[in-house]
Amino acid sequence: MNKQYQNNNDKNTKHYDLEERTFEYSKTCRDFIKKLSRSITNIEYGKQLARSSGSVSANYIEANESISKKDFYHRIKISRKEAKESRLWARLCDIGDDLSLKDIQNWIIDESMQLIKIFTAIISKNKI
Repeated sequence: MNKQYQNNNDKNTKHYDLEERTFEYSKTCRDFIKKLSRSITNIEYGKQLARSSGSVSANYIEANESISKKDFYHRIKISRKEAKESRLWARLCDIGDDLSLKDIQNWIIDESMQLIKIFTAIISKNKI
């Protein structure tokens, strides 16, 4: 689920490729949605989760391609907002008694919180 990459210059220093990390996050959300039961609420929450988790990745990519510091800041804020939304939709999905889905749901919720913290740190360091 969460891919960790090692820096080629220093084998003891580990770092995350945030673009790849947000991609894996979106992909995991997509796979989670596919496994949900097809209740009316899960269909709607799943649609919302698909949109918001994909938007986390898309807006992070846009931030990296931004043409100004203001645009970068705006895109990172959108990524953070979408991560918060994704967390909500994941929490609302009904997984019943499926423990394997519970593990994935917990991972999505945890990863959402970690991404929110990362984006908040980026915003704090890059205030205009």
